[in-house]
Amino acid sequence: MTKLSVNINKIALVRNSRGGNNPDLIKVATDCEFFGAQGITIHPRPDERHARYADVFALKEVVKTELNIEGNPNTKFMEVVLAAKPHQVTLVPDAPDALTSDNGWNTIKYKEYLKDLILEFKSVGIRTSIFVNADERMIEGAKETGTDRIELYTESYAVNYHTNKESSIAPFIAAAKRAQELGLGINAGHDLNLDNLRYFSQNVPGLLEVSIGHALVSDSLYFGLQNTIGMYIERLK
Repeated sequence: MTKLSVNINKIALVRNSRGGNNPDLIKVATDCEFFGAQGITIHPRPDERHARYADVFALKEVVKTELNIEGNPNTKFMEVVLAAKPHQVTLVPDAPDALTSDNGWNTIKYKEYLKDLILEFKSVGIRTSIFVNADERMIEGAKETGTDRIELYTESYAVNYHTNKESSIAPFIAAAKRAQELGLGINAGHDLNLDNLRYFSQNVPGLLEVSIGHALVSDSLYFGLQNTIGMYIERLK
């Protein structure tokens, strides 16, 4: 079964809005695992407006499933991830002022840059993944970087799902098949939700993990966190 990694950035955003520790990000992470999540994801950005770099070390102490740290590999990000040694690092080419991730890597243009970074992470035993669009050329370029996995950027699928789900998923099926041919693990994330997740997981071959945050946290306001995690896991069965 595809694993569910819960992105808890939105929990950190609420915490930061009042300057205290409510909600307690670390407790939420352990609760997510207790409720059935198979991983925890955070994406610290340079301004630390939600997840903070210190959260990486605190989470590494308590997460018993898998800890995935996403982000643009700036100097601070590299230092933190190499020191904390999470189970997985996902490299994302977002600008410092980006509201959210909005594109995958050009793995051809940045091949040598990514290759050097991935070697550093692998040297300390961190599994690597890089954020890519559903483009077979970018999948082939990803293979050349030496990464273990790719994370398919799924916004275009989510946006077009209700208009034409067959055409919206077609590039992701092709990209996943190419990744499998090349021996790359396949993750996915961005705007996956209770409406579109089952169809995606049933049709994209070799899908190992999805990372879901905004939709899941929003749904939990109505359904409760435990029920919501159960609903997402049910969509992945």
